[in-house]
Amino acid sequence: MIRALMLALVVATSACGAGAIAAPAPERVSADQRVPLDLRRTTLVVRDIEASLAFYRAIGLVPIYDNVIRTPRDAKNDESAEQSLRLVFLRANNDYIGILGLMEYTRPERQPRPKRAPDDNLLNPGDIVLVFNVENQEEVFARAVASPGVRVGETPHVVTYPGYDGTSVIRVSFSSVYDPDGHYVELNQVLTDLPVGE
Repeated sequence: MIRALMLALVVATSACGAGAIAAPAPERVSADQRVPLDLRRTTLVVRDIEASLAFYRAIGLVPIYDNVIRTPRDAKNDESAEQSLRLVFLRANNDYIGILGLMEYTRPERQPRPKRAPDDNLLNPGDIVLVFNVENQEEVFARAVASPGVRVGETPHVVTYPGYDGTSVIRVSFSSVYDPDGHYVELNQVLTDLPVGE
């Protein structure tokens, strides 16, 4: 199931429990297991960067970079540039890894991909899934759905997944929305500290 695959990411990044959700990303592997690679940033190409910024700020991301990039680099304005774009970086709890980038081209004009039909909740090859762990899901979800251009995917509800040891159960309060560009965004709260039967 699509949701199960997507939530595997939540489980993988949140296996230490709810206490780690809002802390800066810890070292998850020992020194002898480290690889010479960090996933620094995922960048979304957007139609309206202000609408996207409003949404991602509403769910709690913090802007750390905001610039216009022109080609050639010495172009003084968009009219003298061959290409111009605005690039914004936002962080959660780490300013080096896990950064979200937003990029809007102003020159040359780019055609947006077709919008997803309102009743289409299936993900397709090429789609992007962004998974965020939150502490106060009700508040974050409410702010998210109040942002212009955002569509609800699934309202918060509890789902369970097998733990890493094969015998324990990981509980997650799962929710999802589509951002102003139709990107699928999960806003989840890990509930591993709660008894399964509760």
